[in-house]
Amino acid sequence: MESITFPNGQITMAGNLYLPEDFDPKRSHAAIVVVHPGGGVKEQAAGLYAGKLAEQGFVALAFDASFQGDSGGEPHHLEDPYARVEDIRAAVDYVQSLDYVDAERIGTLGVCAGGGYSVNAAMTDYRIKALTTVSAVNIGTSFRRGWYGTDSDAAAVPTLEALAQQRTAESTQGVEPTYLPYVPAEPDSDTPRDLVEASDYYLTPRAQHPNAKNKFLFTKSVSRIFTFDAFHMVEDLLTQPILIVAGSEAGSLWMSTELHGRARSPKKLQVVEGGTHMDFYDVPKYVDQAIAAATPFFTEQLVAQPADQG
Repeated sequence: MESITFPNGQITMAGNLYLPEDFDPKRSHAAIVVVHPGGGVKEQAAGLYAGKLAEQGFVALAFDASFQGDSGGEPHHLEDPYARVEDIRAAVDYVQSLDYVDAERIGTLGVCAGGGYSVNAAMTDYRIKALTTVSAVNIGTSFRRGWYGTDSDAAAVPTLEALAQQRTAESTQGVEPTYLPYVPAEPDSDTPRDLVEASDYYLTPRAQHPNAKNKFLFTKSVSRIFTFDAFHMVEDLLTQPILIVAGSEAGSLWMSTELHGRARSPKKLQVVEGGTHMDFYDVPKYVDQAIAAATPFFTEQLVAQPADQG
C-alpha cells in the first residue's frame, strides 16, 4: 500500500493505493475504486476491501471524500452527495492515468452510502465498467424516509424547517454552525440495531479513527442530502453490470432490493443469510463472503476478455 494524492478540481484528494503481491508495473491491470461510507475514512472499511481486492490481483484505491479525512476542501465535515459523486469521477481519472492500469478495466465497489454514490457515478460515467455495492444505502432516501424506509418523503419537512431557522441564525446573528452525528453517540432502546452496531464500529477501538469525527455540517449538508436520489433514472442510465451484496438481517436491505428491482442492466442480488448492515464493514465471516462474490464478478467483467475465453 502506498499513500497518494490526486486532483479533484481545486481540491487535493488523499488516498491509499493497494497493489497485488505479484505486481508488475509492465503489465496492464484491472483497477477497483473503493468508496467509503458516509462518515467513514479510507483507513476503515474502504481500506479493508481495497486490501482484499489487491490480494485477488486487482489494483485498488481507497480515498477520503472531499471535505473529509485527509482530503482537502472547505468547509471540512461537509457531506455533499453531489461532491461525493464527483470524487469518484476524479478517482477514476487518477487510476486511469496510471501506466499499469487498463483504462477499459475499471470498476467500483462502494460500501453503505458509498454504494449509492457509486451507482450514481456509474450512471453518468461509462468509464466505470462494472460495480459492486455492499450494504448499499441511498443516502437521500434514507434521510427522508428513515432507516427502515417506512416514512414518507414529507417526513423531511420539519427538519428542513429547523434547517432554515438555523441558517438564519448563522447568517444574521453570528451563531456558530451546528453539526449532526452520523451515528448515535448514545444509542437507546429506539435506535435501530444497525445504528447501534454502527456506534460500536465508529466510536470504539473496534474501528475508531481520529479522522472520522462522527459529525457533519447541518445546514450545508442536509439541504444537499435531502434532495439527492442516488438511484434517480437508474432504469435508463445504468448500463453496466452490477453485483449487489447485502445481509438478510440488515435494516437497510430494502435499498438493495429496490436497486435490484429497478436496474435493467445485467444484475445480481446476493443476500447473505444472517448478515446485518454493519457486519460487512469488518466482520471476517461477512467481509470474506462479499469478497468471494465480488472477485469472480470483477474477474469476469474486467479481466476475462473474449480472446482470453476463446
